[in-house]
Amino acid sequence: MTRSTFPDVEIPNISIYDFLFGSLTADDLKANALVDGTTGAATTYGEMVAQVNAFAGALAARGVTSDTTVGLLCPNAPAFAIAFHAILRLGAIVTTINSLYTAEEITNQLQDAGATWLITVTPLLAGAEESAKAVGIDADHLIVLDGAEGHPSMRDLLMQQATPPAVSFDPATHIAVLPYSSGTTGRPKGVMLTHRNLVANVVQSSATIGVEGGEAVLAVLPFYHIYGLTVLLNFALKTRSALVTMPRFDLPEFLRIIQDQKCTWVFIAPPIAVALAKHPLVDQFDLSSVKAIFSGAAPLDANLAGAVATRLKTTVRQGYGMTELSPVSHVIPLARDDISLDNIGLALPNMESKLVDPETGKEIPVPASGVSEPGELMCKGPNVMVGYLGNEEATRATLEPDGWLHTGDIATVDSNGIYKIVDRLKELIKYKGYQVAPAVLEAVLLTHPKIADAAVIGVLDEDGQEIPKAFVVIQAGEELTDDEVMRYVTSKVAPHEKVRRVEFIELIPKSTAGKILRKDLRAREPAATA
Repeated sequence: MTRSTFPDVEIPNISIYDFLFGSLTADDLKANALVDGTTGAATTYGEMVAQVNAFAGALAARGVTSDTTVGLLCPNAPAFAIAFHAILRLGAIVTTINSLYTAEEITNQLQDAGATWLITVTPLLAGAEESAKAVGIDADHLIVLDGAEGHPSMRDLLMQQATPPAVSFDPATHIAVLPYSSGTTGRPKGVMLTHRNLVANVVQSSATIGVEGGEAVLAVLPFYHIYGLTVLLNFALKTRSALVTMPRFDLPEFLRIIQDQKCTWVFIAPPIAVALAKHPLVDQFDLSSVKAIFSGAAPLDANLAGAVATRLKTTVRQGYGMTELSPVSHVIPLARDDISLDNIGLALPNMESKLVDPETGKEIPVPASGVSEPGELMCKGPNVMVGYLGNEEATRATLEPDGWLHTGDIATVDSNGIYKIVDRLKELIKYKGYQVAPAVLEAVLLTHPKIADAAVIGVLDEDGQEIPKAFVVIQAGEELTDDEVMRYVTSKVAPHEKVRRVEFIELIPKSTAGKILRKDLRAREPAATA
């Protein structure tokens, strides 16, 4: 077990609203808080707080209380930030919903979360209305932020200029948000995160990541995902930066916004790093304002990170986390050039980490020198979730009684407390008794100049033995055979790690947070596939 190498930080026992907006100075109020990347329209901190309070007051007048759960189905936009913090201002619970969800998926989440209100926008209204009807949410409880006949709008609510009521609750126990786990390894579960969880992770991140006041932070990662919610929507605002929103990733628009808004910090997931490293369009834009690119949500290969850093002449870092950790637990700090970019870095302040042998349950010791044996990473700290909503069995399987959280990820740690993720516990391929990590093979494949993207899963061969199979996306205009792919990997890995089957595919399926959806790739295989 290791405690963070950083000193502990004080975590105030207050609501996320008071934490973010309770200490705004006169100068802060004049600074830009939110910038619509598409239009360039800006909202100052003073305007944001006024709108949050007015929206909260109107919701309260319509019956929303600290016992209410509100679904928020909206892509990144200033209106998302206003609605989100208005709900939390009342002590109500927000369940953030993936904008790409089908009506059935929206319905499932609303039902599971017990939501009685839903907030959305017109492009998503059809699915929202279908889902609202299915769970019994009336038209007057379905708010359409940009306006739709028969529903309240943000304009309607703000024009009421209602004063929000005083609320009182225990930040340590009161649930603030109910994001849902990605479902890449099972049915999505509502993750109960308290106000203290959210406050803690912003304080922990502030002490390590390195964003300073007055930055222009690009928000392309979705706010409905915990990475975007904490690291962008909350952390960036706490630093008094300007949050530049993008409703979805589009490479030309992404590059244009960075250039036009002179973004200084860009938070990404690895698929965006692939585009930044390899796409010719990148050279057509001025990205010189970028001080740092920070990657999360999935492992970032060191070679890929280095290629991005070299091409953009900037600093690249990565961190690690999961929804159940609010989400950040480990980062490579901006100042630590000595930490290789294939690591996840150091544990955040106030955190403990340990590695456990998944077969025996025994703790793996931190070595006096060198690198430890691999084991499941477990974490403990003030950012660890309360549990899964209405799912005690899943909670017990993930959260130990003494507060240790199973991450399901295999990691190593060196004598300096630097952690490295090997792969997901449930995604390891067992080839003739050897463990093969898909992430290792994916990193190798991405170094091939003709490969644009790749993913690896375990499949069964004719003898029923598990072997590594690669799904490969070829660069536009290039040609490649499966034999060429396999020979390339063979030249760079141990014999047991060789790719033994290849399928060319147009697009690697990924979640909005950037994680490879291996279950979708497995679904392409015959029934006998592992």
